[in-house]
Amino acid sequence: MAEINTDNLDEKQVQLLAEMCILIDVDDRKIGADTKKNCHLNANIDKGLLHRAFSVFIFNKEDKLLLQQRSDAKITFPGCYTNTCCSHPLHTASEMEEPEAIGVRKAAQRRLQAELGIPVEQVTPEEMTYLTRIHYKAQSDGVWGEHEIDYILFLQKEVDLSPDPNEIKSHCYVTQEELKEMLVKAKRKELDITPWFILIAETFLFQWWDNLQNLEEFKDHDHIHRMSDES
Repeated sequence: MAEINTDNLDEKQVQLLAEMCILIDVDDRKIGADTKKNCHLNANIDKGLLHRAFSVFIFNKEDKLLLQQRSDAKITFPGCYTNTCCSHPLHTASEMEEPEAIGVRKAAQRRLQAELGIPVEQVTPEEMTYLTRIHYKAQSDGVWGEHEIDYILFLQKEVDLSPDPNEIKSHCYVTQEELKEMLVKAKRKELDITPWFILIAETFLFQWWDNLQNLEEFKDHDHIHRMSDES
């Protein structure tokens, strides 16, 4: 595996690089485990290293979507706006449980508390709707990047927020029109948005958003959507 010096990176974020991610093949079958660090090095990604991840979208009662701006301490895509929470399940028995993606949903509950301070009882796995999976690859810089099969999780609920500033620089609720304005600004390089969020926003997001009360018909657990030119 590639080696890289992390001395110039945020100490807390470097500690998280030791977490063990779930390695998978292109059909999302478990094939092993490796550190978050190794999973996010472009040198390894270029050799095909792929891990399991998730993206959570939380909407309030007014149908507004909760966005976060990643902190400047983040190793990949610092300062970028993105959906509510993006992370990965760990290589543990609990978070590797596969029926109805319950392990991934447990991981999402854990990270929603860690990043946004949402009490675990407000975001139970049972309340999350697992919609589908996307496969994408993206470089953050010359060293770090992402290569994931990403489980898309939706939840509509009022939640209490107490974000960790080491994880999140800012947060806001947006309407569809406000997000569309942000996407235009991103194209003009006036703000930065994570590549996976742009991919989802340019394909499925607004149709799902229009049907928050009727998501059942949009569930697709059989297909993995290949959404990167590099996938």
